[in-house]
Amino acid sequence: MRRKSAERRQVLPDPVYDDVLVSRFVNSVMDSGKKSVAQRIVYKAFELIEERSGQPGVEVFRQAINNVAPLVEVRSRRVGGATYQVPIEVRPDRRTALAFRWIIQYARARNDKSMANRLAAELFSASKGEGGAIKKKDDTHRMAEANKAFSHFRF
Repeated sequence: MRRKSAERRQVLPDPVYDDVLVSRFVNSVMDSGKKSVAQRIVYKAFELIEERSGQPGVEVFRQAINNVAPLVEVRSRRVGGATYQVPIEVRPDRRTALAFRWIIQYARARNDKSMANRLAAELFSASKGEGGAIKKKDDTHRMAEANKAFSHFRF
């Protein structure tokens, strides 16, 4: 028998924007438990976005997350010796987690001076519907579309 699943912890809203989503993003950016460094990076990125675009940094951030969050993904499923890529809808909390992960991954891959600059550039391009994270989402959707024939193998 399986044990009960872990309870989800409530994340406290961040001190500057009083927003739970920003707080979760800071936690995703955080490396080796250095939260204050992660907060500095994220807030600096929001300031840079405001300087460049004239829009509030949090709004651009929300738009970027909405644009990057995938609706469907493929999961491997073994049926009678064969492995099928089965398309499955993504749960809301996983959608935001994947969006965070992809944005941070492609921000780190950019070649700007500081992490704040990279993050600002990636968030800004994602909010406009371009950049590495958006490409990743499109690839994920394309995979799911290509394997739609196996959707009857859903779990």
